[in-house]
Amino acid sequence: MPPIPTLQPPAKPRAAATRPSWYGRRAAGLLVILAALGVVGLLSLSFGANPLPPVRAWAVLWDRDGSEASQIVWTIRLPRTLLGVLVGAAFGVAGALIQALTRNPLADADLLGVSAGAGFAVTVGVGFFGLTSINGYIWFAFVGAAVATVLVYLIGSAGRASAPPEAVVLAGVALTVVLNGFATFLTLIDEETFRALRNWGLGSIARTGPDEIRTVLPFLLAGLLIAIMLAGPLNSIALGDDLAASLGTKVGRTRILGIVALTLLAGGGTALTGGIGFVGLMVPHVVRWFTGPDQRWIIIYSALAAPVLVLAADVIGRVIVRPGEIEVGIVTAVIGAPVLIALVRRRKASGL
Repeated sequence: MPPIPTLQPPAKPRAAATRPSWYGRRAAGLLVILAALGVVGLLSLSFGANPLPPVRAWAVLWDRDGSEASQIVWTIRLPRTLLGVLVGAAFGVAGALIQALTRNPLADADLLGVSAGAGFAVTVGVGFFGLTSINGYIWFAFVGAAVATVLVYLIGSAGRASAPPEAVVLAGVALTVVLNGFATFLTLIDEETFRALRNWGLGSIARTGPDEIRTVLPFLLAGLLIAIMLAGPLNSIALGDDLAASLGTKVGRTRILGIVALTLLAGGGTALTGGIGFVGLMVPHVVRWFTGPDQRWIIIYSALAAPVLVLAADVIGRVIVRPGEIEVGIVTAVIGAPVLIALVRRRKASGL
């Protein structure tokens, strides 16, 4: 007689290897970025033509004692550091916006002609209208950035419903070359009038005062707020216009508001610094490796990580040729060019 089979209790499933969730990784990443921002901020307060020990710079930041170190930190380096944080966030979020709107991970305000449009408009305002303060030519920067954005999209789409990413990049590069050529031509015609714009176009955070920062601050904050509000609809647009519309996203409204935010951020940042290249290209692309394609996290990460890059580049520019300095835009270009080559050579860019 064959043995009666006994029922065995079902085997317990093997515990899956625990991995940190996306949320945990993103939260940890934010803490790392905030720590890095604090470190480079302190270095920005410490280094310059008259270097201070970081401990001393930290002390006078909280106790304004009237000493020479206190004057250096409060009147020169603190406004410069705050400006670096502000324009870094502006260019970083502008890059994230334009990459999301065009669905092109290799796009940014500088590469697509937006910063060039703002810079050319400022050159026209200074040369033909005699504007010498940011209160006057800030409006030219906004108009130039908006017109350049629209032109690039129209040229890239060439009558189609949507513009292919590669066509948008080519149109942006071509428009950038043309506008920069015209701006250079104008400055050569009357060198005395455009003398102040020579170094401005290199991208610097050293020659902007608190009054100018206060003038542009509301526009940059408005652009950042609009960008944050658009993060959800931009996630839908990444799936395609038709699918986004079927999900209830107002595609046209989102694109218009995106252009408004991009104009405020890129135009305001360019008016303050003359434009700092590659920040909007590198930062959103790199942070996407850690955040995934969620635009809400990409925008937040870019707003915090881009100032780290700008301040680090500024500190490097002050240290390597002390007591002189190299403009931030030059340092970021030296860093950004190899990064751009590496991104282009990647088999697959980070997904949007």
